[in-house]
Amino acid sequence: MKLENINIAYGRQTVVRDINWTLVPGTCWTILGANASGKSALAQVLSGALKPVSGQILQSPEKVLWVSLESQQALYEDELYRDESDLINEVDEGRTVRQLLEEISPWDSDHEHACKALNLDHLLDRGYRRLSSGEGRRTLLARALLEKPDLLILDEPFEGLDQTNYAHLHEALNTLADAGQWLVLVVNQTAHIIEKCQHIALLDEGKLVYQGERPADLEAVWRHLDNHRESLPELPPRSAEFQLPAWPDDRALIRIENGFVQYGDDYQFRDFSWQLLPGEHSRIHGPNGCGKSTLLGLITGDHPQCYRNTMQVLGFQRGSGESIWEIKKHIGYVSGSLHRDYRASASALTVVISGLTDSIGVYTAVGEKEKALAMAWLDILDLTDRAHTPFRSLSMGQQQLLLIARALIKQPPLIILDEPTEGLDDFNRFYVLKLVEKLIAAGDSTLLLVSHRGDEILTCIQHTLEFRACATEKVRFEIVKT
Repeated sequence: MKLENINIAYGRQTVVRDINWTLVPGTCWTILGANASGKSALAQVLSGALKPVSGQILQSPEKVLWVSLESQQALYEDELYRDESDLINEVDEGRTVRQLLEEISPWDSDHEHACKALNLDHLLDRGYRRLSSGEGRRTLLARALLEKPDLLILDEPFEGLDQTNYAHLHEALNTLADAGQWLVLVVNQTAHIIEKCQHIALLDEGKLVYQGERPADLEAVWRHLDNHRESLPELPPRSAEFQLPAWPDDRALIRIENGFVQYGDDYQFRDFSWQLLPGEHSRIHGPNGCGKSTLLGLITGDHPQCYRNTMQVLGFQRGSGESIWEIKKHIGYVSGSLHRDYRASASALTVVISGLTDSIGVYTAVGEKEKALAMAWLDILDLTDRAHTPFRSLSMGQQQLLLIARALIKQPPLIILDEPTEGLDDFNRFYVLKLVEKLIAAGDSTLLLVSHRGDEILTCIQHTLEFRACATEKVRFEIVKT
C-alpha cells in the first residue's frame, strides 16, 4: 500500500500534508502523534473512510477496518436510535454483546477465541447501553477481529481500559502481529506501543517527521515535540455565584446511607455508606464495568436510581423536591458519558460556556463576561484559535480538553472528573493534571477523581474508594474506603 503526496483536509483546513509512505502486508506500524497532529485523519484515509484532497493511494487492500473512538460513538448513537424503552415500558438495554458479535457471523470457535482474548465472556448477555466505555471498546475490537480484515487499523485501542483488560489486549495484539496480521495502531502515548510493532510513523502538526524502524531514542524524540508552556498560567478569578454559602469543615458535601444500585434481582453494589467532607480529595478505582460511573451518576442525579437511595448532596436530600439544577450549579463534571452525549451543534467556545449553565449547548443569552471567562480557559488550554470551530470537527483529544475546561470554568465546590485524561496525549495529560492540582491548591474545591492509571495519583488525593468483587450472592461489587 503506497501513499504518494497525500494531503488531507477537514473543510477548508489542511490537517495532514505531503505524506509519502509505503506499508507492506503482514507488518505492524504504529502512528504516534500528539493530539490534533493528524493521526486519525491519516487513519481514515488509510481505511477509505475519508478521501484525500490530493495525492494518490496505490495497491489498497481489499478489506480495511478502522476501529476508533469515533466508531464507538457511532455505535452508541445507533443504539440510542434503536432505544424502545418508551414503547415497551421498561428499560431497553440495547443489543447484547452476543447479538452484536453474531451480526458479523454465526457463532463458532472464532467468537469464543475473540471473547477469551478480550475478556468478554461475562458480558455476552449484557445490553450495549449498560456497558462501560472500556467494555464497549473491547466489544468493537472483537467485532473487528471476527470480520478478518486484510488491514486492521486500531485508533487509540487502549483508551478506557483498566489494567487487567489493558494487559489482555496488549497480549492479543502482540499475538496478532506475531501471526502476520497487517496492523496499524494509532496512539498518542509511547507506553501504548506493543513490543511486536517495530515500525513507527511519527506525526507532528500534520507532517510525517519520521518513518521506519523504531528508533532507539524514540522517547527523546517524542519529548522534543512537547510545546506546552514551561509554567502554568494564572487561573481566572473564582466567581462567588457558584460557591456554597458558609460551609463548616465537618459538614459532608455528600452523604450516602446504605447506597445500592439494582438491576432485576442483582445488585451492582449495596450497603454502601460513605460521606465526603470538604477538602477530602478522593480517588475512585476499580475494573471496567464495576460501577464507578454509576456511583457518580447517583451523586450528580444522572442515574435514575438516585431517588431510590438515601442521599444528601451539597445539603439537599435526594427526593425532597430539590431541583437538580440547584445541585449541579455547584458541581463541575466531566465523563465519558458526557462526551458521548454532547451531540449538540456547538462551537468550542459554546461548549466551555455551557459549563456555566450545566447544559449540553447554550440556549440563553450569554454576556461578554461569560464569553471572556470561557476565552480565558481556552487560552489556558491553548485552544483560543479553535474558539469558533464546531465541537464535533475537532479531534477527540481537543474535544476532551474542552469538556475539562467546561468542568473547571466555575471552579466549583465539588469537581468530579471521570477518566478526564482519556484520549489525551502524554503532554496534555500531565498538563491537565497539574492544572487540576493548581486549582485545588488555590481554592475551596473538593475533588473526586476516577482513573485507571497508576501514574495519575495526584498529590492532593487522600482517600480511595476501591470497587472489589463481592463474594455475596447476587451482589457484584463491594466498595471499600482506604
